[in-house]
Amino acid sequence: MASTEDLAVARAQLAIFDDGLGDRYRSLIDGHPDASLRTCRPGHLTGSALVVDSAGARTLLMLHAKFGRWLQPGGHADGDANLVSVALREATEETGIDALRIWPQPLHLDIHEVDPPGEDAHLHYDVRFLVRAPADAQPQGNHESRGLRWVPLQDLADFGCDYGLVQLGEIGSEALKTLPQV
Repeated sequence: MASTEDLAVARAQLAIFDDGLGDRYRSLIDGHPDASLRTCRPGHLTGSALVVDSAGARTLLMLHAKFGRWLQPGGHADGDANLVSVALREATEETGIDALRIWPQPLHLDIHEVDPPGEDAHLHYDVRFLVRAPADAQPQGNHESRGLRWVPLQDLADFGCDYGLVQLGEIGSEALKTLPQV
């Protein structure tokens, strides 16, 4: 999971998405040599994680300080085209949990507009991965969150999460039934 600036790595990680959405990601990568940098417009690559507990029943959400919404851990690639590395780095930083284990194949893609304070509105081309926390995980938030909470995967819609996160939870729940332990 070494970091790299080589966008061919990100492109290869997206190969399983042989559809229009995957094509949009490939178009961004092919048309923007700076696609892994947060300054890239109309948008840029991000990596995020569906962090599940050791039993695979709950996911860890953070109340995002900038956006005021419950989200999965994740963030900017900041020049790293290895999106597995990005997702694991962000999950570790934002949850404070060491020894997270990541499934290296992305689960889900989601392109969404963000409009952070003091910045122009732009797109996040988010690549989402499944991450399992160890049994003794004690989450510790950082400056990017106002709180952390374990939420049952099936309760994400009731918890007020956006459609993309609810969909990620559903896909992650199904993947946990078939994937080897991560």
